[in-house]
Amino acid sequence: MEARDPERAGLLAEFTSQGLGRTEAFKIWSELLKTQTSFFTSLVAEELRAEGEAKGEAKGLAHYLLHHLERRGIPVSDADRDRITTCDAPDTLTRWIDRAITATSTAEVFAEEPDAQE
Repeated sequence: MEARDPERAGLLAEFTSQGLGRTEAFKIWSELLKTQTSFFTSLVAEELRAEGEAKGEAKGLAHYLLHHLERRGIPVSDADRDRITTCDAPDTLTRWIDRAITATSTAEVFAEEPDAQE
């Protein structure tokens, strides 16, 4: 449909997404929109792709942070590992990576700054 009428294809994708709500069918539809980038250019598809990219970036940063802590010999508890791997905010992970350069513990990596919230 997009090849014939791109504007209507986007609207159809948008309406379908809204109509499905947050059901299991929506999850399947979301995966289709994320993976079939050449077919779907609706606002919902673009948002889902951006969300997927941010999650991928966060996953990579979390992996790097854990690797860096391991290489420096800093013990990482299961709770700390979970905190790192479930963090989906690239800015927070980047801040933790910066701290991990000189930190001697994960407590120092996670230390709250007076003017920042995580």
